[in-house]
Amino acid sequence: MKVLILGGGGFLGQKLAKALAARRSLRGQPVTALVLADLAAPAALDAPFPVRCVALDITRRAAVDALLQAERPAVIYHLAAVVSGQAEAEFDLGMAVNLEGSRNVFEAARALASNPVVVFTSSIAVYGGEVPEPIEDWTALNPQTSYGTQKAAAELLLTDYSRRGFLDGRGLRLPTITVRPGKANRAASSFMSSIFREPLQGQEAVCPVGPEFEHWYLSPRRCIESLIHGAELKAADLGANRCFALPGHTHSIGAMVEALRKVAGEAPVARIRWEPDPAIQRIVLGWKARFNPAKALALGFRGDDSFEENIRYFLEDDLQPAA
Repeated sequence: MKVLILGGGGFLGQKLAKALAARRSLRGQPVTALVLADLAAPAALDAPFPVRCVALDITRRAAVDALLQAERPAVIYHLAAVVSGQAEAEFDLGMAVNLEGSRNVFEAARALASNPVVVFTSSIAVYGGEVPEPIEDWTALNPQTSYGTQKAAAELLLTDYSRRGFLDGRGLRLPTITVRPGKANRAASSFMSSIFREPLQGQEAVCPVGPEFEHWYLSPRRCIESLIHGAELKAADLGANRCFALPGHTHSIGAMVEALRKVAGEAPVARIRWEPDPAIQRIVLGWKARFNPAKALALGFRGDDSFEENIRYFLEDDLQPAA
């Protein structure tokens, strides 16, 4: 089985690739080849099967078609996206990548005429507005950002392409994934990792919201488990609604900082500076924080047991000590 990861150079794409290399199989079949694609060709990866790393701009329909026709993957992970803060600041770019780029991917998958499995990473940013909490599986989508709107539109396409038999789609609405490794990006939620990652690595970090701010979180380790599990589910078990929220946990920033203190002590907590940022707050305060992911739980997805677990996973998997 050949697997393609679009967004294969990002932190989730790289973690997913390493997980597939370690497990060597997917959907009950051996992985025979892996293709990692991103705007710049991703770094090489050691694996027990061939790995090809290519540069690809998903806004270029012909390039997407050419890659999929050449590789003919059985499973496609569509992780490529312009993140929330950048999509809000650069509307046309967000539309080109998150909506039109996603349609390019779905059309290229359709052209294979093999009904490939397509795992699409959506976002809880598709929810918002005047809806009661907790969010249920049947809650109407009402995004309050351009990023959320683009993801919601791509979800509708994924579901309809699945209904028509063009592809076998699974849209996973990710909680905010933290603690992320690497460096801060232009996602409005970036601080939700940086205020833990940087202090744990001996650096200061700024928190732009107050300790009372609540949100829905999932660790990178559990996220990768979910991406693999999502690909392995049977189409019949998914039903007509192909997109749904993954399990996570609601935590306030204050409670998360206390979890940091409990796991790592006072020193990293002292490196957090509390500096309100109205631009960030305008985006994140519209996001919903409480969910009842009944469908995902029934399908066997799982969240973390506590935010202390998120901190420990980062220390085990991704810590880069200060030089």
